[in-house]
Amino acid sequence: MKIVAFAASSSKKSINKKLVAYASSLIESSHVDVLDLNDYELPLFSEDKETELGKPALAQAFLEKIAGCDALVISFAEHNGSYSAAYKNLFDWCSRINPKVFQNKSMVLLSTSPGARGGAGVLAQALNSAPFFAGEVKASCSVPSFYENFDMEKSSINNEEIKLALQSAMAKLV
Repeated sequence: MKIVAFAASSSKKSINKKLVAYASSLIESSHVDVLDLNDYELPLFSEDKETELGKPALAQAFLEKIAGCDALVISFAEHNGSYSAAYKNLFDWCSRINPKVFQNKSMVLLSTSPGARGGAGVLAQALNSAPFFAGEVKASCSVPSFYENFDMEKSSINNEEIKLALQSAMAKLV
């Protein structure tokens, strides 16, 4: 199984990237391509920019990555209760090229944050919107209090209850 995984964040120290890499490693017999949104940075979307730039190569390349995989794993960073600007901007550009951004791929959606809600607000938004963009959500999992529940040295979840919930979510992808 070929998996494309990414954190919906542009932070170079993204805890969501650490989570998505760990979660993807739980799928045996898979090839995982962990993308970095910084490699797909585009000007702020507007109709004027779209008229000027057309269909940017970086947005097309991102869509090609999705097209070439069997499944997606996305971990959402929550910025003021919503998507990060980096993710939303890339998504907006991609949706103008192909409104079915997720291309009928199976998906596991994740979120985490340093706080007790674990990005639950943005995860709820993602769960509600993914089907409108041809995403087949198989499972989701929010990891609260990231720094308390993730062992940075071992790059793994150290809370057994959360670890089991994440393993269960990832198992639904195959």
